[in-house]
Amino acid sequence: MATEKWVTLIPIRNMNRALRFYTKNLGARLGLRGRGEMRDAWASLTLAGSDVWLVAPERRESRKLAYTTLLVPNIQRYVGGLQRKGVKFERARRSGPATRVEGPIAFEPFGAVAFFKDSEGNLLMVWQNGGTA
Repeated sequence: MATEKWVTLIPIRNMNRALRFYTKNLGARLGLRGRGEMRDAWASLTLAGSDVWLVAPERRESRKLAYTTLLVPNIQRYVGGLQRKGVKFERARRSGPATRVEGPIAFEPFGAVAFFKDSEGNLLMVWQNGGTA
């Protein structure tokens, strides 16, 4: 797919402090920041022409965190294509009452996610921005 792109995730402990550092010291531009209970758990930045997400995994993630993420416009089509090529996805998990699970994909009000491992055991994430589908 021509519209996919990789994103680097950076684990942080304090969102406000991390945002100040990355924007003021490194010149990053804030894209989006989580809302509500996700406000201090996630933010997206553009840094040196690359997409970077700041995440606070120790409070929000019950699984190991994928530090490499593939952004896609249609997660159902993309995951289906990888499955047809033999990629095995992990079972989707509900992160709260608004989560809807369909196969390996968890749909949230802010986007959809699916996880798989590469040949070396590295956890990778497929992400689609936006609300529940």
